[in-house]
Amino acid sequence: MIDLTCTALSEGELTEARGVIARALDEDLRYGPDVTTLATVPADATTTASVVSREPGVLAGADVALMVLDDVLGPDSYRVTHRVPDGSRLEPGGVALTIEGPTRGILTAERTMLNVLCHLSGIATTTAAWVEAISGTRAQIRDTRKTLPGLRALQKYAVRVGGGVNHRMGLGDAALIKDNHVAAAGSILAALRQVRAAAPDLPCEVEVDSLEQLDEILAEDVELVLLDNFPVWQTQIAVQRRDTRAPGTKLESSGGLSLPNAADYAGTGVDYLAVGALTHSVQVLDLGLDL
Repeated sequence: MIDLTCTALSEGELTEARGVIARALDEDLRYGPDVTTLATVPADATTTASVVSREPGVLAGADVALMVLDDVLGPDSYRVTHRVPDGSRLEPGGVALTIEGPTRGILTAERTMLNVLCHLSGIATTTAAWVEAISGTRAQIRDTRKTLPGLRALQKYAVRVGGGVNHRMGLGDAALIKDNHVAAAGSILAALRQVRAAAPDLPCEVEVDSLEQLDEILAEDVELVLLDNFPVWQTQIAVQRRDTRAPGTKLESSGGLSLPNAADYAGTGVDYLAVGALTHSVQVLDLGLDL
């Protein structure tokens, strides 16, 4: 079950949303006003419009959709008569949002509003499928930095709406030592010690690609180890070694994950499954605006 108390936009997410909306509306209107709507809709026409789901899914981004209407119509120029909260499950024909207001403005806002809403709802829907696939295990589904430029905060918000948890937001709020850092530092232990010396107060995760590297790192009392492209059998061994030698260290599986094998990986006892596909190649949720 999705926790609907965890679906409020933060101030940073609201700021990002305002920027995304401004750029999206500029893309639509930089060449002139909405000529089709101006030609076909009387200036004083009003309507009732509903956002309707065409397929099953999880809603995310309703507040962002309303922010589009605020920009196009003005916050006091329309009325919301129905809405369901982000995190709600929709069935085909389910109504996510109903508004009353000027027809011209609603049609001008339609595509920007749906682009954001469909994309974020697609992320929430995909995340929820992964969360359901590993239910009954200790593992959590976690996102990555494989996000679309300018949309990271909103995409990570949608992951939370779907029941997942967020990895680091950028390069400076946590350290993640990967293979190229190890190559540059000369060894995995050298890289770890250099990062700890440079940023002793930041969380630090270390990527390993073999059980031998894992053995080295477990002796260093690290907070989190990323198991890169470990098959399930090797992941089981990694968990056993962690439990014996460094039970306070968390393990994250990354690479080679899919919905069909998610439960197998989660069942080994790892703490996280890192799923870049939540954000970098997600399918939108099919939502439409019906007058």
